[in-house]
Amino acid sequence: MTTQAGSAAVEETAGGQKIVPGPRGVPLLGNLPEFGKDPLAFFERLRERGDFVSWRFGQGPALFIAHPDAIGELLTEIERTFDQPDLGIAFRTLLGNGVVVAKGADWRRKRSLVQPSVRPKQVRSYAATMAECAIALADRWSDGQRIDIKKEMAALTQLIAVRTIFGVDTAADAEAIGRAMDVAQKEIGAEFSGIGALLPDWVPTPGRARIKRATAVIDAEVSRVVARHRDGDTERPDLLSRLLAAQDETGARLSDQEIRDETVTLYIGGHETTSSTLVWAWNLLSHNPRVREALAEELDRVLGDREPGFDDYAQLTYTQAVVKETLRLYPTIWLLTGIAKEGATLGGMAIPPGTRVWSSQWATHRDGRWFTDPEEFRPERWGAAGTPAEDIPEYAWFPFGGGPRVCLGTRFAMVEAVLILAVLARRFRLDLDHPGEIRPVPSLTLQPDREVLATVRTRG
Repeated sequence: MTTQAGSAAVEETAGGQKIVPGPRGVPLLGNLPEFGKDPLAFFERLRERGDFVSWRFGQGPALFIAHPDAIGELLTEIERTFDQPDLGIAFRTLLGNGVVVAKGADWRRKRSLVQPSVRPKQVRSYAATMAECAIALADRWSDGQRIDIKKEMAALTQLIAVRTIFGVDTAADAEAIGRAMDVAQKEIGAEFSGIGALLPDWVPTPGRARIKRATAVIDAEVSRVVARHRDGDTERPDLLSRLLAAQDETGARLSDQEIRDETVTLYIGGHETTSSTLVWAWNLLSHNPRVREALAEELDRVLGDREPGFDDYAQLTYTQAVVKETLRLYPTIWLLTGIAKEGATLGGMAIPPGTRVWSSQWATHRDGRWFTDPEEFRPERWGAAGTPAEDIPEYAWFPFGGGPRVCLGTRFAMVEAVLILAVLARRFRLDLDHPGEIRPVPSLTLQPDREVLATVRTRG
């Protein structure tokens, strides 16, 4: 049935759900200019209109969903009645056709080959490297030292990534790949939320040229390390070696291009997402002394004078809660999207084929219906064993996605963030001093808009 909201038609389902119209767009571009100016604020404005809001991404029909039930439907149906969309040439240039991008049978094959490399047993073996790198950083910090947290966390997670994924340990590897990744993710964000999202692949732009140059650096580094692994006589414990050895049910292995695509995907998951999460965590802790003291109390009680290891992860429940609450307020992946296929439904309504459906972790994570005082940093929302202490619906918190395409690196990222935070926060607190608010910039991941400067203080 339909009702009227002003002069705009509103579709209502048998269950009472409604699709309400979004803001009026402009010819040809639809709502793209408003979306591109500030995607996070745009999605919040859509959420305020309703749980199902129609808008236009260019000339194409788009539907924004904010309710956790509908988000769960989208995520669990992404391989059946919703299709993985093309996220643009900039995204494909960096990630190729890796497991995040692949579809159908190709995706299922690649997921089955990649998943064993990041199972809990394997993450346990990587945990020692995570802690060792964090300890080495802590040993270099001193009381009163001024640091750029963004640079420090990026360098740390880059080092962990090149050790655990590539099995190498030189500054050149980390720095070359890290610089190229910084360029690539900025260009992906700029193209995705700008006019570049509507341009055909063959149209040259300065941003596309920059991401091609950055990707060439990444490809050269990955090719060099792959060649080193293939020439080696000994078995290595790193992720790349496991990918090189992986075989599908026919005995076929991943090709060199597939190896490249999957290692880049794993690098982003192991470095970019964890690095930005830690920056936001330090920012939040600096402005919330009560939480900082509660975190210190747990670290003192569980660890005492020793450094953490994988076996401590399960006991560090408040540290986990700090990370989860950080991911609620500043989710590194800030949107998900799918394209409706024949037979797609959401909330009991048929979704026309070709409709692009959007959801935003940023908008849903800050919805007051699911989170009391949603703008507040409150780790106590998360209880023991990862269960919410509040009545939080499933898919009201989905920083790693969900359903069949849930992020393969979820466990890796959580263990890495918790162990790094435990190592550093056990010894130090970081006092940030900024004249203005640090604002999030939505690129490939959610990044701070400036350098994040702080003074290191030794805990007494």
